[in-house]
Amino acid sequence: MAKQYVMALDLGTTGNRAILFNKAGDIVGQAYKELTQYYPQPGWVEHDAIEIWEQVQWAIKTAIGEANIDVSEIAAIGLTVQRETCLLWNKTTGKPLHKAIVWQDRRTADMCATLADHKAEIYERSGLFLDAYFSGTKLRWLLDKVQPDNLDNVLAGTIDTWALWNLTDGKVHATDHSNASRTLLMNLAQQQWDDKLLDIFGVPRSLLADIKPSQGIFGYTDPSLLGVEIPIAALLGDQQAALFAHGCDRPGLLKCTYGTGAFLVAHTGQEIVRSKNQLLSTIGWTTTKTDGSYDLGYGLEGSMFTAGACIQWLRDGLQIIDSAADSEPLATSVNDNGGVYFVPALSGLGAPHWDMGARGAFLGITRGATKAHMVRSVLEAIANQAREVVTAINDDSGTPITTLKVDGGACNNDFLMQYQADVLGIPVERPAVLDATAQGSAFAAGLAVGFWDDYSTLVNSRKIDKTFEPGEGKTAAQENFATWKRAVERAKGWIV
Repeated sequence: MAKQYVMALDLGTTGNRAILFNKAGDIVGQAYKELTQYYPQPGWVEHDAIEIWEQVQWAIKTAIGEANIDVSEIAAIGLTVQRETCLLWNKTTGKPLHKAIVWQDRRTADMCATLADHKAEIYERSGLFLDAYFSGTKLRWLLDKVQPDNLDNVLAGTIDTWALWNLTDGKVHATDHSNASRTLLMNLAQQQWDDKLLDIFGVPRSLLADIKPSQGIFGYTDPSLLGVEIPIAALLGDQQAALFAHGCDRPGLLKCTYGTGAFLVAHTGQEIVRSKNQLLSTIGWTTTKTDGSYDLGYGLEGSMFTAGACIQWLRDGLQIIDSAADSEPLATSVNDNGGVYFVPALSGLGAPHWDMGARGAFLGITRGATKAHMVRSVLEAIANQAREVVTAINDDSGTPITTLKVDGGACNNDFLMQYQADVLGIPVERPAVLDATAQGSAFAAGLAVGFWDDYSTLVNSRKIDKTFEPGEGKTAAQENFATWKRAVERAKGWIV
């Protein structure tokens, strides 16, 4: 039967999704389930890896059923995941030894403090800052917690590695360069696990997956899953997958994904660029070549830990909105923020501050403040964070960004997107398909198996939903930004 579709598996922080794309790059079927979040202590966040795998199986089968296609028509699967979340599991039983520790989790902040003497070397080797955000200290914490009797029977990995291992019924224990570059354990220049970093964090190499190029065949789904073998032909961190989808394959191109966090990534070419402004040096993606080597592209990234999660918190924590969609009409029901400013440091501050001790705060509250002002201030804060990082990337690259390409669920909010354009002073381009992480992994997998022929043609054919131009709110937004920066300074260093 002719191959007509490519499937993307998008395993995110708040939920897991399968999407089927046809030859035109359009969505023909999808399925999504929200993932349970566990908060055992303040600042701790966990996921049940068994639940993730169960949702993957459900989503694959449900999306195929919704599209009403034959499974043999699927040419390839592309996998994209939340990146720094990690776990240990028993390779004989396939059972996790503990819940997965999520990238937002701050439990290893004290451990990071004990390793402070190694900060410069860690940055030089990995391109990353010593922070609880990344996987290295999380894996060390897990090893200390579970104290396995026999390390020969233990495997470690991020969510991509866990999903791939299960999809192939334990045959493939691998990760890709984009995910490995987020662990604090990979040498950025050599693209392999670094013995010195492994020693610093006390993580045995034997536990870790093989590192392979992001675009290329990793293995095949076990026939017991779907009755056929389907090549898994791309594996990308979620932000790198979105970069791929937007066609950001060369210096000067930038995208921002507004998911649980907000992540700005700029492609920097084939050489490592070091930031003067506390941005991360990372790998964009790698592509297998016919001679067995691979093409390599680097990036600069500004990781902001809390974006869409702020809106989720308004809904679930404060319960002042019933759904994320309620935030837009509330924000536009008032003319301004009423002097209320929000610092989105619910999991500390990421780029460009890297303050693990910062905490979220509302400032400027008076008796005149309403929930509408608070909601508006939260949306403004999401955009203000992005403005900080765009400014840093402009300074580092020397080439001013002229358009911001965006994706992610929060992009549905027109108020947020217009405010983003106003505070940046440049156009914001929103595509018709906001699931760019899924789309990027599908594009990468389809290109790897020859389902599509040309990358540029593919990404240039993507439909644009709307471009938001800076408008009459530009002056007020940029004045608000200056005040918001003062609020951020007040919230830093709260946990000493």
